[in-house]
Amino acid sequence: MDMDELSEPLPTAAVADAAVRLGIRVSAAPAALLPLLPGTAFAGPAAPVTHLGSVDVLLEAIDDAPPGAVLVVDNGGRHDEACVGDLMLLEAREAGMRGAVIWGRHRDTAQLREIGLPVFSLGAYPFGPRRVPPAGRAMRSAYLDGVPVGAGDWIVADDDGVLVVGQDRREELVATAVRIQSVEGEQSQRMRAGASLRDQLDFAEYRRRQAADPELTLRRHLQETGGAIET
Repeated sequence: MDMDELSEPLPTAAVADAAVRLGIRVSAAPAALLPLLPGTAFAGPAAPVTHLGSVDVLLEAIDDAPPGAVLVVDNGGRHDEACVGDLMLLEAREAGMRGAVIWGRHRDTAQLREIGLPVFSLGAYPFGPRRVPPAGRAMRSAYLDGVPVGAGDWIVADDDGVLVVGQDRREELVATAVRIQSVEGEQSQRMRAGASLRDQLDFAEYRRRQAADPELTLRRHLQETGGAIET
């Protein structure tokens, strides 16, 4: 199973837990990136581009993006200009993109809320670029404060943050994240029906075992008994 086969984006927490469980490297974008529209999760193949001060490179990235892509714009984390606004993100939405991650600032905030395309950025700023853009070909890569994003990567984003998932063992990662989400969903339902989490995880048995084996961790206990909560 790959991510594009899912009807809804996986929670970033489930993907992160699966990565830890499998020992797969998944990078988190800086926590400084915040959602403009909280509650709007999205995922898709990355369409990365380095902003050079002109919109042409952004339009090229949108033009060449795969279906359902996420626009990832590297503007060097600059705070003295906004590198995207309403027209660019409306264009991205109309092209079928699922969201945008901006390592920099946006503007036209009210219009972006109306457009409804999920956006993560460093916040708003009224001025656009005032520098003279250099000549050259578009750079189809991006860095989110040192986190590299390439065309083969996948972006997963929700209110907990943004993850950059590489191609290595991605199907295995997705399958594990789906299982974790399913198990924890069932645990949550049973808690609401009156079964405490401690009872479900047999926490009393863990404490008994841990008293006899001080090196036993709750993580290992859960792995041995089929629990899914991450500690």
